[in-house]
Amino acid sequence: MLGRTLRVASIPPDEDAIIIGTLEQLRKVDSSFHPRGELIGDAYQLSTARFKGHEAILIIGATDRGTLYGTFGFLRKIAMGESIASLDDLEAPSAPIRWTNQWDNLDGSIERGYGGRSIFFENRLVRQDLSRVTEYARLMASVGINGCNVSNVNADLHILDPDFIPQLVRIAEAFRPYGVQLGVAVNVSMPKQVGGLDTFDPLDPHVAKWWRVKFDEVYRQIPDFGGIVVKADSEGQLGPSVYGRNAADAANVIARALKPHHGVVFYRAFVYNHQLDWRDPKADRARAAYDIFHPLDGEFDDNVIIQIKHGPIDFQVREPVSPLFGGLQKTSTSIELQITQEYTGQQRHTVYLASMWKEVLDFDLRINGGHTPVKEIISGQSFHRPTGGYVGVVNVGLSKNWLGNHLAMANLYGFGRLSWNPSLTAEDVVREWTQLTFGDDHDVVQTVSKIQMESWPAYERYTGVLGLQTLTDIFGPHYGPGPESQERNGWGQWIRADADGVGMDRTVKTGTGFVGQFSEEVQAIYESPSSTPDNLLAFFHHVPYTFRLHSGKSVIQAIYDAHYDGAEEAAQFAHDWNLLRGRIDDERYSDVLEQLKYQAGHSIVWRDAINDWFHRISGVADDMHRVGHHPGRVEAEALTLTGYEALNVTPWETASGGRAVVCHEPLPTCRAEMKFQGAAGWYEVDTEYFDQSNGVSRYKVYLNQQLVDEWTAGLSLPATKPNGDSSTRHRSNGLALRPGDSIRIEAIPDDGERAPLDYLEIRPLQD
Repeated sequence: MLGRTLRVASIPPDEDAIIIGTLEQLRKVDSSFHPRGELIGDAYQLSTARFKGHEAILIIGATDRGTLYGTFGFLRKIAMGESIASLDDLEAPSAPIRWTNQWDNLDGSIERGYGGRSIFFENRLVRQDLSRVTEYARLMASVGINGCNVSNVNADLHILDPDFIPQLVRIAEAFRPYGVQLGVAVNVSMPKQVGGLDTFDPLDPHVAKWWRVKFDEVYRQIPDFGGIVVKADSEGQLGPSVYGRNAADAANVIARALKPHHGVVFYRAFVYNHQLDWRDPKADRARAAYDIFHPLDGEFDDNVIIQIKHGPIDFQVREPVSPLFGGLQKTSTSIELQITQEYTGQQRHTVYLASMWKEVLDFDLRINGGHTPVKEIISGQSFHRPTGGYVGVVNVGLSKNWLGNHLAMANLYGFGRLSWNPSLTAEDVVREWTQLTFGDDHDVVQTVSKIQMESWPAYERYTGVLGLQTLTDIFGPHYGPGPESQERNGWGQWIRADADGVGMDRTVKTGTGFVGQFSEEVQAIYESPSSTPDNLLAFFHHVPYTFRLHSGKSVIQAIYDAHYDGAEEAAQFAHDWNLLRGRIDDERYSDVLEQLKYQAGHSIVWRDAINDWFHRISGVADDMHRVGHHPGRVEAEALTLTGYEALNVTPWETASGGRAVVCHEPLPTCRAEMKFQGAAGWYEVDTEYFDQSNGVSRYKVYLNQQLVDEWTAGLSLPATKPNGDSSTRHRSNGLALRPGDSIRIEAIPDDGERAPLDYLEIRPLQD
């Protein structure tokens, strides 16, 4: 990188050198050295100095780990083309806790894992080849991440079995050279379920002893074990409520077993009743975390960290900040951010999440009338608490690019950089990542950064705007559109849409009272529709479709327009990326182009599903006459069919006109044909079909008798039937069409996938 050949010496030589070490080590050589400022914890200093009469670059850390971070910081400067001629930097992390969470299962699967199978586990053992784990540890260290919980929060009861702890030792050994501490998730019922006790009551002394003995055993084999994550009384997981105890009781009994070893307990605040009565206008899932944990403030031991999702629901495309960050002033907290894109496109859609996180971290909760942005609360600055910080649910896998999407790695990089320094801008972070990943070609950096910065707003526009959350199927994989699934169930993600209006009334005056969990100054923003930002209006208020936003649009027209705008923006991403041909290596260029083309098509599925659903429920027409009107679209059931039969799709809004066609069984080939009646010219033909995970159908497009295109449906999207999760499209470009030409689709079904078709859409190329 420097254009020079370096040699390694164990002591500072009498020549120009890069000197790397801890402050203590350097002072043994030069007792007169003093750092520029306070050098403690994971902090490091980069500086240039005269050393024994020679020029030196000093990379000095408070600890070995700080020195490692300083080395990565120095390498980043070189890679970014920054001058190293006159260094004088002191870097310290914003918070002591900077962990990732992996939701890996011992069988090798990953819950919400979109980048392949686990790098840690297979067949209920730790994988034999841990080279990828070592690479992951290096990756985490390069952005200052210092801990990793490797197992699913829906904890496996056997994760701390005596014969499994030696398995975990191997992971800890792979982590250790990079300063990454190992953690695992535990189930609070383990003392009874697998420990031989007849209770797991956290106040029972036998339970306390069980945890002490268990963690003594762990630390004998893993002396630097970091701690554990607890999910309890949530989504079917057992918890202290079985015995009438609370979260502090459950957390503290484990924390006291960890305390002698300097371990911590991350106790998740994701606790709520998923069997709420949707008919009760006062019922509100958003209230749950604050209602449960705020009364316990001050009752948690000092090595307990309450792990709080950034919003009060569940990693939606937009939510307000969780008020619990301001409700725990005597308790250490960490913010839980989701890098794995559960509700934000599952890495099949590019969505740069650092932009969202920055809005959360910078939000001022105005506690006690003071300036209290979230980033200062979780770092411990606001309330002077013992510890706190950041947790990112990342779920890397064995895919060649870790997360299943090259561009999604910007989110892992962004999490690390923001947890180290939350004052960085999202744009600065993504430009850094782009240059480090793709090189310093100006056009590449500009284009990739632009796509990333526009991706979250675009995704929000074509999924759930106005604070409606991500309008996905909450009973399925949380991927494609399914707005009806939000309503009339116990899960509490309601949007209360009816013929007159939409949105949850969460006000103090007439609603659920959720707004009252914020400080008075924040309440003044959210209590009234007139002062609530448009992008959260429906989260806090039930408003008529005719209600006028600050933009001047009606609510219903804003919904229609946003979904069309978002889909157009998604189409632009693929167009912009296409301009980078030859500037990026062929493999990554092709991979990303295919992903962005898929995203462009799926954004149309979202656009039409949400708009059609709101059009039906509201009865209000689109001022632009787009919703329900699709020039050039021909429904599959209107084609001349051979071997195909019509099918009503569920939910209806996830197929054009609510219907599709599927092959009869057991016909080997099905045909769908039409006669082109438009003007002669050059056209593109989009085939909307359903790519299910239970088969790989094959499709061929014929123009008259000529084969002009073919493909296989092998994306393995998360569905085994035609719906919004499996709906996708293929574009056949550059077809010369004349009136009377025959366009024919021939399809060969496979296994449970019956070569389903939704529609054809024919557009002139100039469009």
